[in-house]
Amino acid sequence: MNFTVSIRNGIRCTCAILAAGVLLCAAPAYSHTPQRAPSTSTDQGTISVETTLVVLPVRVTSANGDFVIGLTQEQFRVYENGRPQQITLFSQEDTPVTVGLVVDHSRSMGPKLPGVATAVSAFAQSSNPNDEMFVVDFSDNVSVELPGGKPFSNNPRELAQAVSEVSARGMTALYDAVAEGLKHLQLGRSDKKALIIVSDGGDNASKRKYSDILDMARRSQVVIYAIGLVGSDEEEENPGVLRRLCKDTGGLAFFPAEGQSVSDISASIARDLRDQYTVGYDPEMRNDESFRKIRVEVRAPGRGKLQVRTRSGYIASPRNRTAAGAVKDRS
Repeated sequence: MNFTVSIRNGIRCTCAILAAGVLLCAAPAYSHTPQRAPSTSTDQGTISVETTLVVLPVRVTSANGDFVIGLTQEQFRVYENGRPQQITLFSQEDTPVTVGLVVDHSRSMGPKLPGVATAVSAFAQSSNPNDEMFVVDFSDNVSVELPGGKPFSNNPRELAQAVSEVSARGMTALYDAVAEGLKHLQLGRSDKKALIIVSDGGDNASKRKYSDILDMARRSQVVIYAIGLVGSDEEEENPGVLRRLCKDTGGLAFFPAEGQSVSDISASIARDLRDQYTVGYDPEMRNDESFRKIRVEVRAPGRGKLQVRTRSGYIASPRNRTAAGAVKDRS
């Protein structure tokens, strides 16, 4: 008989049950759209299974910082908690991204906001036309801002307007804003997701703690970047928070020097999101939610010393895990 495997994010594939056993169509739950098997009708009901694929955005650069193109799957090695993993997904192409722009509107940011709006517009202009973006404005309070209340936009003018129309005021709820950005990203249709934080890193008004948002980021597999606007006399500046959050998720934190354009940095982040390899593997399933450390190596003789950057690991939560009892008849 035939059955349909239903997977998160609306991915479906049809497979056949053979006399010798069951062939499952492997697909990630939240990160990569697989090739679909031909559909056939069935009156035997539907079998549902949740499965997952750990998908890593991997950036490989040469000694002078240039992105290294032309690498093959055989040149990559992936380790989870020190154990080698079999790569089941590999690509190097410019795929659309869902991006959240988390912009600090606390009182200390007032003089910087016109430049931030310009940088947001520059980022949108440097992006893939199929990207979807949104803006999270925050001070004491946190809100997702786009004209007309729509969830996403790729219009540079609309995104800049979402930044510039909110005045600087109040204190800084950075952690709450990052949490809101991580939640809103899950509404996006793109497999690849990122947050860009524009702030001085300080927080004096959040209900959440740093450990809360780090846990959320590790479960979501979102890459986080930051543009740290520091160097004022404000005591709450905390660039270390931005560095740690970006490093843990495979992103980068930028701190523009005097005279350096924030727009140039935002364009660099757009390029960083474009110039990546995508590497995926099926993880070993365990009945815990421990942090799983990831290491990626590239062995490419003749290419010189290469630098490899990806996320430091992830937490496999129950909603992302296949279990022996996950297959069930929904008829």
